[in-house]
Amino acid sequence: MRLLPMACAMPVLPGCAAAPPIVATPAACSTLIPDSWRQGVPGAALPVGGVVGDWIAFADAQTGQLDKANGRTADTLAIIERCEARDRAAVKRAG
Repeated sequence: MRLLPMACAMPVLPGCAAAPPIVATPAACSTLIPDSWRQGVPGAALPVGGVVGDWIAFADAQTGQLDKANGRTADTLAIIERCEARDRAAVKRAG
């Protein structure tokens, strides 16, 4: 009598075992972001003195650093979005 439930389950088990396993790595998308980006983008060096040309050069350099920082943010979001889309597609294909 105890073997009857197992005998009923036997025909169903091969269907479950035949499906390919889906393994998702936690936080796999964040590993695609370069470690050096965790340090941030340093600001430009402040000029010493009151020469207008030095301050103009500083403002230009600071804007360049800001462009780098904003570019990293946009790139990071794009990398994670593409990674998540890739993972969703893999799960959909497997299902």
